[in-house]
Amino acid sequence: MTSQVQLDAGVVTRCRRRVHLEHDPDVREAAKAPPDAAGQQRRADAVDHRAAVARALGREVGSALVEVPPDVPVADRERVTAEAMRVGAEYIWGAVLPRDPRGGRKGGVELLVRDRTGYVPVIVVRHKTTDPGHGARTSPLSYPQPAGARTDPVRKVRPQPRDQLRLAHVQRLLQASGHAAPGRATGGAIGMDADVVVWHDLEAATWPGGRTALSEYDARFADRLAIADAAIAGTSPLARPSRVVECKTCPWWPVCSDALTQARDVSLVVRGEDAMALRRAGVPTVDDLAALDPAEPAVPLVGMAHEDAVVLARAWLRGLAVARRVPRIEVARAEVEVDVDMESFGDLGAYMWGCLLSGADVGVEPGYRAFATWDKLPCADEARSFAEFWAWLTGVRRAAAERGLGFKAYCYNELAENRWLLSSAQRFKGQPGVPPVAEVKEFITSDDWVDLFGVVRDQFLSTNGKGLKTIAPLAGFHWRDPEAGGENSMRWYRDAVGMDGQEPDPAQRRRLLEYNEDDVRATHALRGWMTSDAVAGLPYAGDL
Repeated sequence: MTSQVQLDAGVVTRCRRRVHLEHDPDVREAAKAPPDAAGQQRRADAVDHRAAVARALGREVGSALVEVPPDVPVADRERVTAEAMRVGAEYIWGAVLPRDPRGGRKGGVELLVRDRTGYVPVIVVRHKTTDPGHGARTSPLSYPQPAGARTDPVRKVRPQPRDQLRLAHVQRLLQASGHAAPGRATGGAIGMDADVVVWHDLEAATWPGGRTALSEYDARFADRLAIADAAIAGTSPLARPSRVVECKTCPWWPVCSDALTQARDVSLVVRGEDAMALRRAGVPTVDDLAALDPAEPAVPLVGMAHEDAVVLARAWLRGLAVARRVPRIEVARAEVEVDVDMESFGDLGAYMWGCLLSGADVGVEPGYRAFATWDKLPCADEARSFAEFWAWLTGVRRAAAERGLGFKAYCYNELAENRWLLSSAQRFKGQPGVPPVAEVKEFITSDDWVDLFGVVRDQFLSTNGKGLKTIAPLAGFHWRDPEAGGENSMRWYRDAVGMDGQEPDPAQRRRLLEYNEDDVRATHALRGWMTSDAVAGLPYAGDL
């Protein structure tokens, strides 16, 4: 049976309801959310990365590379790809494979590599595909062939399920067109570093329950195809709306939000698997959840405790998104306080450490200061900015101790700051002012280093997450930049340092400094509110 649609690889990792809406003619004209700026930037960065890999590959393999013209109709790209495979081109860049109407598939891949009498797919991605270690099967970019793969002594595979599922999609397209390489299904990925191809065995039982990438893909794709066909046919929908993490950036969120609110759906309080489990247990609405006994779970939840879910449901019914888990909020305070926020660019490094000093006089000027490098990461100047930050921070800590004053430094979610504190000490070991790793460990494990996110996580309940941008407005704090956010800061950083070859933009540097300053002022304001009488305005879980 031929499907009514042809779907690309993205559907297997996409929300099921979104697949329905994308193919439902009844909502074609519905109002949608504006494009996500951060997502657009990621896609633009990915395009630039693929172009850079194409140039590097062209230098390595020369005339053996056939490039499919990118700016022609898709049907023409399919014909060029099919002809290149027919004549046995060794490498095909920008391939668009013949559609598979019977299987309901369409799509392309950055690179096809000839292997014996057929082809294997290689994708190009803008994320890391390996971690330090050993055991990955890799081949150099100069010989991007499965036959050139060797066990890598310094790399291990970083799990990237999305990559393997995309490779499986292309593998099925190659099989449908009769161009798949014989033997076990194999696919490669060229990652952020773009120096090797990491090879994946798509038939290895490396997925939960002994599944393979191919079997996982087949199950997911069949499900999404059925959803799309049902939407087009106008039969009973196979995917109902439910709030998940993806909703934050989905263009269809206004449509789903209206439907969920009208239905008072339980996923407005608990998300993902928990919402599904509650529906199966006969608890489909927030009202149903609020009516349960907090002490008697209807079904085991994985995202939060049953008691917390019931309390949040009761708060939601009162028009509240946040509640206190405890009668009195406790936050460790000191006479001398420093709020710290680090800015990094992906895995390349930490380019800024921002600090806000407040409290008793220790002979150091209070207020905000930033220790930054504006050289493109990775760079040697990062060691200088980190050393200056560490010297200042430990200097304030020491001055407080000498005056007999208590000292605390605060961050929001210590995982990020701790990662770069330890990493910087390790990477720049022996350079002027860089502390020993043991000194950093002593600080981050001491009572002087406080993770405010942990305080919020343990003492508050929230239906919308507990990120700083969600919680700080409760304290009356608002960022000056309406686009403030980690993803957008990545784009600002690229412009600030001229990462794409343009002149560095001083305005974006100022924007990043202001954004960082607002982050540390947000934690300062949040802490003050949490230890004031005003926090009692939030409902207490015990009263709900």
